[in-house]
Amino acid sequence: MALASGQCRAAILKFFVFFVLISFTEASIHIYDRDPFREVGTAYLLSGGSEGVAAAQRARSYIRFENITFWRSKEAAEHHPSLAYNGGLVQAVIFEAADRDNIGGSPYGGQRSICCTPDLAKLEGCKQGEVIRTPSATDRIWPVVINVQFRGNMLSAHLKKNKEVNIKKTGMYNLFFITCDPKLKGLKVTGRTVWRNPTGFLPGRMAPLMKFYVFMSIAYAILCGIWVFQYVRHWTDVLLLQHCITSVIALGLLEMTFWYFDYAYFNSSGTRPAGITTWVVTIGAIRRTISRILILSVSMGSGVVRPTLGGLTTKVLLVGVTYFLATEMLNIAEYVGSINDIAGRVRVFFVLPVAFLDAFLISWIFTSLSKTLEQLQAKRSSIKLEIYRKFSNALAVTVIASVVWIGYEVYFKATDPFNERWQNAWIVTAFWDILAFALLCVICYLWAPSQSCQRYAYMENNEGDTEEEETESLCKETPKGSIGLVKQNSKDDETSDQEEAEEGKTE
Repeated sequence: MALASGQCRAAILKFFVFFVLISFTEASIHIYDRDPFREVGTAYLLSGGSEGVAAAQRARSYIRFENITFWRSKEAAEHHPSLAYNGGLVQAVIFEAADRDNIGGSPYGGQRSICCTPDLAKLEGCKQGEVIRTPSATDRIWPVVINVQFRGNMLSAHLKKNKEVNIKKTGMYNLFFITCDPKLKGLKVTGRTVWRNPTGFLPGRMAPLMKFYVFMSIAYAILCGIWVFQYVRHWTDVLLLQHCITSVIALGLLEMTFWYFDYAYFNSSGTRPAGITTWVVTIGAIRRTISRILILSVSMGSGVVRPTLGGLTTKVLLVGVTYFLATEMLNIAEYVGSINDIAGRVRVFFVLPVAFLDAFLISWIFTSLSKTLEQLQAKRSSIKLEIYRKFSNALAVTVIASVVWIGYEVYFKATDPFNERWQNAWIVTAFWDILAFALLCVICYLWAPSQSCQRYAYMENNEGDTEEEETESLCKETPKGSIGLVKQNSKDDETSDQEEAEEGKTE
């Protein structure tokens, strides 16, 4: 009995945690299209959403029910031919995360139940067949419970049209539709709920990101302006690598700008624009792919210690295409449409390929970078070697920061299963954009267009910066310019000898 009690309690807790997590990033207008109820212990329930909602004095925050209708089967309707006590009762329960223990009860310290059982009715005075509700210590109105009851043999029951629940306290709010009537097994719901913050329809966790993308767009615009200025000034000396950097900057600016418009539309309408969201995640996937392929190519020494990637070109392109497809699928699954359409296992299915490819690319980049540094050191190319050392240091710092932040992210989510720290959750998303921008700035600084940027490029007949390398090049290869120089020196020597001979005759 104790084992069964513990399993039931664990199942209820896992269910609440699961639905809070998967609905946390859903749109502020939650649509229910005959969504089925799920059996948990003695109750049947459905998550209606979970969002951080802020309270303000000058603006109103609320949760509004629109056209909420519950549908039962014909078999269930036949069991209630006439109005009966607590017959066919469905309840909408809204509670703040801090008051989650105010829902449900436990008789004699045993298993915790959402619904009022005969034993709990005697102990706690609750009504049998209803959700157990204990008033909050801070506000006795909360948690809010709204009753809807089927009448007669009707197949549907409607919640009061456009009923609103005002939010006067900032917190993480959860909505559940619950029935304790076992005869309503297979119950479904249609309609929608509208969740509004003081500044708009954006969920509380996402609201700060709209301002963040404004600042990121400005930062990318400044970087783009500086880069284009140098780019135009030294157009004749621009390398292929710098063309690629230009495309990454442009894509970054577009991505940040589109993210802002996506969030602005979301905030004003309450629904996410599928078209803009699809565009922005596609641009982001292209930017990430080009960035990684660019870093890999530079690490291999393409255009620096070798003219091209040679036989590795096909492999690099294949990895790039695979990474783009994996990233695009993950982003579309995560951002386009409602997050509730994706189960946890399905989302993991999209995350794992991206994580594996990132780990593979990091390993390949640092292996190639090590070989390139050895080649530059052997050739005594001091200028290129210094640039690559700074580049490798920047990459190392980026990887270390990423690993540390992933650890923090895991800790953040593990220690906050009910998202009570939702007001700081936007930082987790923003960090990756800041880190990518910082690395891009370092790359722009190291490979900025200039009059002398051609010295970074691969030159078949002049790969060194030291006098020894120049001498070796003159002696062994004697390019056209060197031949002319040798001839000129020979003529000067002959003239000098003739002058010396004439001076000797005169004496």
